[in-house]
Amino acid sequence: MLYIVATPIGNLQDITFRAFETLFSVEVVLCEDTRKTFNLLRLSQKPGQIMPKLVSYFEENEFKRIPEVISELEKGTKIALVTNSGTPTISDPGFKLVRECRKRNIPVFSIPGPSSPIAALACSGLPTDKFQFLGFLPNKSGQRIRLLENVKKSLESVSSTIIFFESPFRLVKSLNDLKAVFGDIEIVICRELTKIYEEVEKEKISYFINKYPKPKGEFVVLFNLKSSG
Repeated sequence: MLYIVATPIGNLQDITFRAFETLFSVEVVLCEDTRKTFNLLRLSQKPGQIMPKLVSYFEENEFKRIPEVISELEKGTKIALVTNSGTPTISDPGFKLVRECRKRNIPVFSIPGPSSPIAALACSGLPTDKFQFLGFLPNKSGQRIRLLENVKKSLESVSSTIIFFESPFRLVKSLNDLKAVFGDIEIVICRELTKIYEEVEKEKISYFINKYPKPKGEFVVLFNLKSSG
């Protein structure tokens, strides 16, 4: 069986007892970065407790790994999947593996925990009853604008809060594209959630463009047209 295990998005104290229990009960843990996962597991490793085998599993080797992992799962090996932070498969590797497990009737269990889109939504002050999560926006401006224009059309039918990730390298470019499509609306930006320098602000897009000439950290961007001033 395969376990999808959520890990902290920043503050290491956010991992659950069940997550640690699961990770030490399996034989293999698939992880984006074996060093980071080893350090996380070491936090709760008890004397005499055996560390599971850590195997690298990331976007670039996912296609190669899937047949190997499926073979082990069909033999009865208990395997857990983690990412560097947050819930696996949510804008992170794992979806293709879970899909293959479902095709083969291999049991898949989710061990819930931290998820930055949900954490951002919860503290944003924006409506939470309906939301769309876009993941990371496309790299190219033209593709970003087309996506945002489609989102704008969809909001005519269903009013919802929009959530997306952005890297510090593309934040300002994406904000400029967002402004081009929606105008200078109010948005919420959550930076470095659960970490020491966590920031959550609601301001107009132009404010953030000026504030972050050289952005650093991890960003979640949210907006709701009905909540924009």
